[in-house]
Amino acid sequence: MKASTSTLIKQKHSCPIISTTKYSFLVLLVFFLSYVLASLFNSLSFSNTSDSRAFLNQYREAINKNTNDNETKTLISKLRDSVTFLPLKDLRFERTALDGNTWFMSTLNDTYIKNETQYIYFPSQTSKGRLLCLKVSNISDENYYALAWSESLPESAVLLKGLSFISSTYYEFSNLWHGLGALAPFVGWSLKKGCLQPRRWVLFQQCGLKTTTGSWLKKVMGANFGELPIESFEYGGKVPYCFQKALVMRHDLGKMVMEKRFETFQQIRCKARSVCGINPKGKGRELNENGVPIIRLTLLMRRGTRAFKDPQAVTEIFGEECEKVEGCILKVVQSEKLSFCEQVKEMAYTDIVASPHGAQLTNMIFLDQNSSVMEFFPKGWLELAGQGQYAHHWLAASAGMKHQGAWWDKLDKKECAHPEEDIKCFDAYKDGNIGHNKTYFASWARNVLNQVKHSKQATQNTDTAAAPGQRRIPTVHPPSPPLSRAKGHCFVIIQRLRRQHEIQPFRIVFHEFIVRSGGQRLLEFSNGCGAK
Repeated sequence: MKASTSTLIKQKHSCPIISTTKYSFLVLLVFFLSYVLASLFNSLSFSNTSDSRAFLNQYREAINKNTNDNETKTLISKLRDSVTFLPLKDLRFERTALDGNTWFMSTLNDTYIKNETQYIYFPSQTSKGRLLCLKVSNISDENYYALAWSESLPESAVLLKGLSFISSTYYEFSNLWHGLGALAPFVGWSLKKGCLQPRRWVLFQQCGLKTTTGSWLKKVMGANFGELPIESFEYGGKVPYCFQKALVMRHDLGKMVMEKRFETFQQIRCKARSVCGINPKGKGRELNENGVPIIRLTLLMRRGTRAFKDPQAVTEIFGEECEKVEGCILKVVQSEKLSFCEQVKEMAYTDIVASPHGAQLTNMIFLDQNSSVMEFFPKGWLELAGQGQYAHHWLAASAGMKHQGAWWDKLDKKECAHPEEDIKCFDAYKDGNIGHNKTYFASWARNVLNQVKHSKQATQNTDTAAAPGQRRIPTVHPPSPPLSRAKGHCFVIIQRLRRQHEIQPFRIVFHEFIVRSGGQRLLEFSNGCGAK
């Protein structure tokens, strides 16, 4: 009993000693930590409570920033993964490929500014700030497009910097007329934006990638934008390509009104002449030794398809009529022998161009505005070709020329494998050679020459009245006055349609033409149209 009591007493005395030791240790630890923290604050030069609070706030912000950065990275990753590529060609619109939004990027709406052609620009408010991305292979049905924000471009995407011009057309860029119609709107857009320059072309025909154009079209666009590469997408469809800035056009000239077309083709004409070193100012007021206005008539010939069967006879007919008009100078030019700048020069110094239907007639855009165009067709075109035969009528109207009608070689009877099918039958006549009608050609040439003669005489009388006693007009003139709009000019778009008895004898299409303002310098108007 004594032993157990003694043991209990010892245990009671040992507990306070252990507690006191632990307490002392804790006090020393707190003191040490306080010292360390005080030293830390002192080393950071925090001398008061506000500095301490600032430090704590910075600490909290750093923690929050870390959290936000992680959330941002997660969000960007999700946006990148959500980029969806759609087929560039929407086959649902295959039968209406040229209508509405077209089958090219069918989900995207055009931007349309009144009187301009339609376009889509990236990035923009319409695209919600997103860039255009493409996956492009050599197969038109395996090309894709998507929209993505610059911060969340698709994995492995190649970013093409600068502005890219992207053109989509149904027709071939190698064809002068179709290629010009597809790319000319970019000139108009650039002109409106202070001659903004792109870094590259991206070309699609029927949603398939094209990496070349004809040399003529390349030089025309080069005169306006310099020598630009045509994007070929080196890695093909393996990686996406995204455009820092992109302008997409898919309606050719589209809804661009005549006034804007005049401005566009005036720019194309001026740039081409400038690059070729051609300055024909004063050409329209040239006088011969008798003080009579000079009229330059050019027969722009071609060899092979759609050439005249007897070019010598045609030359003699026009030559005889030219001789009857004082001041008339006839020149016969073989189109395929001319370089680009030679073509520009020939048109720059021509008042009237007469030529078979064909690519060479697209050079009419280098004529001065209000110059005259005469066109000739092989047999079968009037009856079988459809609206395509009026391509140069439309181009003349867009560029401000007078299309003086056309002559179609007469088709007496269809002679083809499928006479009941006009499209197939047309192939038998499309590239035929052209005959001639001496009586008609002579009368036609005489009428056009007289129109140009009267127009030039009116200009001469105006200049003489402005400067009495001055017989000759200087060959160099100050820049032309500003353009103004006027209505009233019209031209016959179909001539001698009475040959095709199924339709009306003739049809007239009216256009608004731009004329030069400034007192008596207004270009000539005709008050009405008629068919011969």
